[in-house]
Amino acid sequence: MNKKLAAALSGGAVLVLALSGCSSDNNDDKLNSWAKQVCDAVKPQAQKIEAANAAIQKETSDNSSPETVQKTDAQAFQDMADAYKAIGAAVDNAGAPDVEDGKKKQADAVKELNEIAASYADLKKPVDGLDVKDQAKFADGLKDIATQLDKLSQSGNDALKKLEEGDVGQAMARQASCKSPSASPSATQG
Repeated sequence: MNKKLAAALSGGAVLVLALSGCSSDNNDDKLNSWAKQVCDAVKPQAQKIEAANAAIQKETSDNSSPETVQKTDAQAFQDMADAYKAIGAAVDNAGAPDVEDGKKKQADAVKELNEIAASYADLKKPVDGLDVKDQAKFADGLKDIATQLDKLSQSGNDALKKLEEGDVGQAMARQASCKSPSASPSATQG
């Protein structure tokens, strides 16, 4: 019943892991400095999102009680909301990257990250309201949440993609803290 939820969640982690692009030898110190600042701040948040995904997947595969699933999912959504908000703050604090339209790209990405954070926070409310005493109602409620989550993971991260194109993406790809040890989402199994 919760597998769809876990699969939908994997899309969110991919968003953050997209913060690493293709490598290049362009040596722009200002841009590299900006990329390092953002990547260093993003890495712990990406780990928080991965941990939240892993917690939900664990409860799914363990056939846990509705109470445990509810508690885990609610905490995971809160953690994700906090992480995306922190990533937005990191991009905001770094200032505009030294590229054409850098200020607009930065502002759009921050707005998008804050909207994603708010969407995860909004998902926590229906999880908290699930009826854990009635297994059928609980399962139906989870399906509704999984549908919302699926829409969230499908929804655009266009502003982030725009922020990471070209020189910015290349500068980020050079940062050790932006390199993902496992770029393949594990939630697609089973």
